[in-house]
Amino acid sequence: MITVIILFGCQDKAADEEMPAIIDVQVKLSPEAAIVNENVLFEVTVTQGNDKVTDAESVEFEFGKKDGSDKEKIAVKHKKDGIYSLEKSFSQEGDYYMIPHVTARGMHAMPKKEFTVVN
Repeated sequence: MITVIILFGCQDKAADEEMPAIIDVQVKLSPEAAIVNENVLFEVTVTQGNDKVTDAESVEFEFGKKDGSDKEKIAVKHKKDGIYSLEKSFSQEGDYYMIPHVTARGMHAMPKKEFTVVN
C-alpha cells in the first residue's frame, strides 16, 4: 500500500498539462478562377482552437508553377481577425500552387492550394 502512494506522488506534472491545440491554416482565393494579368486575392485564416492567431512569428506565401518553375516567396503581414492576405497577378496561364508557410506559437503549418490561371 505504501509503494502505491509513493508512485502516485512522483508523477510527472507535465503529463497533467494539456497540449495546446495545433494551428489551423485555411486558404481562400478570390476569385477562384484566376485570369491572366488580373489580381487574385489570397487569404489565409490562422486559428488555434477558437482563438484567431494575430501574432504569427512569420507568414510567407510561396507561389510557383506545378512543373516547379517560377518559384517565389513573399512575406505577408496580419490584416485583421487572424487573416493574412496578398493580392497578386500572373502573366502566364497554367497550373500553379500556393503554399502559405505559417510559423505561430511554436508550430509550423504549410498547406498547399493548387489553382489554374486562364487567358
